[in-house]
Amino acid sequence: MKFVALLAAALAATSAFANPPAAAPVGKGDPKAAESIVNQVCAGCHAVDGNSAAAANPKLAGLNAEYLNKQLTDFKSGERKSAVMSGMVASLTPQDMQNLAAYFSAQQPKPGTSKDQELALLGQKIYRGGVMGAGVPACASCHGAQGKGIPVQFPRLAGQHSDYIYAQLNAFRVGARANDGAKMMRTIAAKMTDADMKAVASYIQGLR
Repeated sequence: MKFVALLAAALAATSAFANPPAAAPVGKGDPKAAESIVNQVCAGCHAVDGNSAAAANPKLAGLNAEYLNKQLTDFKSGERKSAVMSGMVASLTPQDMQNLAAYFSAQQPKPGTSKDQELALLGQKIYRGGVMGAGVPACASCHGAQGKGIPVQFPRLAGQHSDYIYAQLNAFRVGARANDGAKMMRTIAAKMTDADMKAVASYIQGLR
């Protein structure tokens, strides 16, 4: 019965979020053309290979190009708020952003390790089965069992810094981040407790 209930929850989540807004199309990105911008602008926070060492700065390596391009576009338009990133993208052209998206999507992501195994085990339950009593769907239903995401629709999560994951979940919860189109992540995060967010973030950091 428990398996049936979990499967039903996952299917319900998938059905509810089956048609998220399309990410910005990326078809002509040139990774080579992005190298100078990476070295001069991006590397200080995200590293040349996109595997940021700072927990507050997201790893960009291996994220799908459509997702990366959308985030850069949203930072530039102001749809996604960030005092730091708005300045970084101010001079970027649409082609620059496509090139950067192609560059970082082609980088090899380095795996992470959960620092608190007990907390990660709690997060694993949420990631795989959601929080049924609260109506929180399984993260895996959109981001995949291994956290690799679904190109165009859902970003890769595996190995991402737990501090960054937690910060973004909380930003969605309080409405500080609102570039999720049909309010998908805001709806989910609003049903999560602080403990839920920290647990699932811990699990995601070690997911591979």
